Amino acid sequence: MTNPRSGGGKTARYGLVPRAEDMGARVRTTSAEGDATSLARNAVEEGAQVLGAAGGDGTVSAVAAVAAETDRSLVVVPAGTRNHFARDLGLDLRDPARALDALVDGEPAQVDLGVVGPRVFVNNVSFGVYADALLEPGYREDKPRAFAAVAPDYVKGKQWVEARVDTPWGTVDFPQVVLISNNPYHLATPRWLGRRFSLATGQLGAIVLKRPAQPPPDLLRHLRGELRQHKRGAGPLGEGGVVWSAPCITMHGDVGHLDAGIDGEAVRLPLPVVCGIRQGALRVLLPKDRPGLPPERAVRH
Repeated sequence: MTNPRSGGGKTARYGLVPRAEDMGARVRTTSAEGDATSLARNAVEEGAQVLGAAGGDGTVSAVAAVAAETDRSLVVVPAGTRNHFARDLGLDLRDPARALDALVDGEPAQVDLGVVGPRVFVNNVSFGVYADALLEPGYREDKPRAFAAVAPDYVKGKQWVEARVDTPWGTVDFPQVVLISNNPYHLATPRWLGRRFSLATGQLGAIVLKRPAQPPPDLLRHLRGELRQHKRGAGPLGEGGVVWSAPCITMHGDVGHLDAGIDGEAVRLPLPVVCGIRQGALRVLLPKDRPGLPPERAVRH
């Protein structure tokens, strides 16, 4: 399955469809009539034993859900904008076509899937400024403009997540940002900030930024600064927030629904929101040469 709109048209730019077909793959393209989920289900019904997803995290997540449900292997081709999941698998983001080598002699690996209600996520579920930006008209075409439209109310302390988050250090009421990831993000070193060195720990990662009494002038810069100073694997981010890992994370509140971003797709989730993890639920096929893998010294840091 390939999403021709992902990454500003990377599928066409890198010639992924003819290259995949030359390797024996049957390629289906998402459209208004067929989304990635339905195309993947159709492929399974027609006998496919391996599913492939060329696109961003949203496309990959949709196909991964079908692959895990039907016990198929998944080949990930980084043809989106950010490609967080592909990056953390060690794939070459500069040359997406190299991921197609997995169709010939791929190495199998079992990785985790995050779950929230009936949905799975390969990267994260977010609440707050990022989720609100996803709802802005034209977000895909102009992401900086979308963030600029929603950020001021968060910066001024006029907007927050209408929920409470249970943490090992007590409940955080009405935070500004909640980020729940499929496996924890690395926070110790600036160069690798936001990477996941493992996708098979059986743990979710959680980052909660509290709503301060005196909001900082730049919320996103404040969050990055807090994370860079956080050298431990869990605990408070100074007075600004909390970081921890757990197999289950719960949010609850008095409203009926929360706007959220699941792998970059805008959704509305009913409260309470319960996020969990399915350890080893997804089998991926990976090319033998993965230049995106971090050095061993970085993983040990």
